[in-house]
Amino acid sequence: MSLLLGRTSFGNPANKGKVLSRQDAELLLNQWVLNERLKLHMKQVARLMHDWAEEKEQLGEHDQWRWEMAGLLHDADWDQWPDQHCKKIIEELETRNVDPEILRAIASHGPLHFGVEPETKMDKMLFAFDELSGLIHAYSLMRPNAYDGMDVKGVKKRLKDKAFAANVSRDDINDAITRADLTIDELIQFIIARQAVVTI
Repeated sequence: MSLLLGRTSFGNPANKGKVLSRQDAELLLNQWVLNERLKLHMKQVARLMHDWAEEKEQLGEHDQWRWEMAGLLHDADWDQWPDQHCKKIIEELETRNVDPEILRAIASHGPLHFGVEPETKMDKMLFAFDELSGLIHAYSLMRPNAYDGMDVKGVKKRLKDKAFAANVSRDDINDAITRADLTIDELIQFIIARQAVVTI
């Protein structure tokens, strides 16, 4: 099954800066994503994107929401339409006149799968957070205290164990970290601290 999007241009440049309201974005999330585990993952990635935009990029509230919205909806079509993953949500957001930068971030969160290279900082951070946050959450589920007391060393040990969370691509994680010009330790620490507080 090919998920290649076959294009690298998304949305209308005239819609730059346009976003869904939080209410509309969450309504779309709840209508399209029925799987609670997937919904939690998307909310965790959304929180990471928001906090990175605020703390590391020092962006204002509107741009924080742009980043958060990309995280919140990046897997919106995976639950019900896995064979149209990425394609369907991008087309839906195009009809709603959403900022092309948000669409491109969603389109590039798996370059090997969708054929779109991450270019902007938003693109690169969504790609970086996606797979790694999933592995870290899987690790939290096997720990008696979940995220409490989790450290970088423990995550890296699980990362090296190919049998653990085997569906998480280590190649994608390494590629994403290189593109984002970050260290694995820095990214893991950031994720642990913020992902722990997200619930559905």
